Amino acid sequence: MMKLEDSHIESLKAETEESYSNDDLYNIGSYGADLSFRELISMYEEDELLKPELQRHYVWEKPEASRFIDSLLLGLPVPSIFLANTKDEKKLIIDGYQRIMTVFDFVKGIWSKDRKVFKLSNTEKINERWRGKAFSELSDTEQRKIRSTTIHAIIFEQKSPKDDDTSLFQVFERINTSGRTLMPQEIRNCVYQGDFNTSLFKLNKNSDWRILFGASEEDSRMRDLEFILRFLAMDTEYIRTKAKGKIQLKKYLNEFMGADNSQKAQILQERENTFINVMGFIHKNIGENAFYNIQKDDPNKIRKRFYPTIFDALTVAVAIGLRKKGNSLNKYDLESKRIQLLQDEKFRTYSTEGTTEIEHIHGRINLSLKYLFNIDNE
Repeated sequence: MMKLEDSHIESLKAETEESYSNDDLYNIGSYGADLSFRELISMYEEDELLKPELQRHYVWEKPEASRFIDSLLLGLPVPSIFLANTKDEKKLIIDGYQRIMTVFDFVKGIWSKDRKVFKLSNTEKINERWRGKAFSELSDTEQRKIRSTTIHAIIFEQKSPKDDDTSLFQVFERINTSGRTLMPQEIRNCVYQGDFNTSLFKLNKNSDWRILFGASEEDSRMRDLEFILRFLAMDTEYIRTKAKGKIQLKKYLNEFMGADNSQKAQILQERENTFINVMGFIHKNIGENAFYNIQKDDPNKIRKRFYPTIFDALTVAVAIGLRKKGNSLNKYDLESKRIQLLQDEKFRTYSTEGTTEIEHIHGRINLSLKYLFNIDNE
């Protein structure tokens, strides 16, 4: 297995182009505040200022970080940062993490990148007065200048509804200026921090899942994490009992991940057990091609691209089958039955057209149960 390539995942147009807006967006307020780096450092140390989980590593190189400190010492203006008030009265960094952490590291004396003493680059791009110096080597006046320098913060808060942070996803999606368009799961990873988010990272390391996903390395854009979330969100009473209509997948996954019960220890443990059991069963009894499609012109040839709707159909079907039959669930000849399933015209329709319509979600899951296990779930 190799590192994930974009071409590894089948793109379903109706899902990749999905966007949504809702009334929550219009219940967001914002205000400006000038915060000193002394305040920001204190807030970060006291866990009042939260870094986005997306920023797992400090990414600036030493010359870039040094130039920023140089700008502060010269009294040059610096760009605004964006923060968001969370429901527990903390502030989440939406944009500005690199700037905040550069000053934090410099003042504290250790650079996050190499865990060594943070000294400014000894280059002509840095003013000669503090070139090559650490914070402790600056004059008292220069140290005070850095600590007391203010940076303008634009702070967002969701005024209503008060019981969730759903609109923060849209704020992050529209405001983040980190230089690349964030994938939906990257944003969820920032907005919906907590035990469920941690659980997804844990499950993403599962060896059966890595083989079935087709990439040994975890995806830097977190698409593998989103598929785990997708399975867990599809294997719910809500989906099973919803008779008709259509789900907005991005919004549904946001709400599922942000729900209060998604942080409960018992529910998290049940979900982890289900995922591990399902991936183990599929890897052992169907094989590593389980989530790949077949070639249109030759059903005997596998098209080695991860197919999202084949993935959710098979995983949810196996989860249901294990709950109904336990260890007696059929384990034989499942790959040939899967090939027959993929040739079924109804299944092809359910997997390629209107993939977020409830009728088609039920349709592809029910056909999977019928072909693989001869279970009638309708």
